[in-house]
Amino acid sequence: MQKHVALLVIDVQPDFCPGGALAVPGGDEILPLVNRLSQAFETVVLTQDWHPPGHISFVSNHPGKRPFEEITLPYGPQLLWPAHCVMETKGAALHPDLSIPHARAVIRKGSHIEVDSYSAFLEADRITRTGLDGYLASRGIRDLYICGLALDFCVAWSAQDARAFGFNVTIIEDACRAIDLNGSLVAAWNALEKVGVKRINSTRLTGDA
Repeated sequence: MQKHVALLVIDVQPDFCPGGALAVPGGDEILPLVNRLSQAFETVVLTQDWHPPGHISFVSNHPGKRPFEEITLPYGPQLLWPAHCVMETKGAALHPDLSIPHARAVIRKGSHIEVDSYSAFLEADRITRTGLDGYLASRGIRDLYICGLALDFCVAWSAQDARAFGFNVTIIEDACRAIDLNGSLVAAWNALEKVGVKRINSTRLTGDA
């Protein structure tokens, strides 16, 4: 793979896989494919959801509210999630079957207690940067391929923000899985297409039949 191309692997963590606190259906199914895809890229960046126990997005911190209910916070609408990816827990670790030893960096997101962070580039206040844009730019990256969990939330937000920062973005569709909450997957694809995010099957990169 050319030097100006990178792979971004989003939130492949036990809590987002079957048996986890916020399981994405079939989340563990992508692991062998993600490992194989990573071998085609010199530059690979991983992200990790990494929340303090009292995080504002956790429904347990909002008495009387239900999981997946939406509230309004100072930075805008916020879905309430079951507690997940709590710092230093097994569920927050990178999945033990994720094998990408040559990954260049790990971006932890969601660690600010009062702001959620789906995107690998910007927190939900749409102001605070993770630094990923600068890191990729410093390495001369122009084309970004994205895979991981969940397609309709953290993958989609990351892809949209990557486009806003000027990267050419392609989602590897079969190397992702979605939550698909109340039509969120269709809505995500519609938003992604509007900003020019492309989608492909992994066979375009691996050459598999």
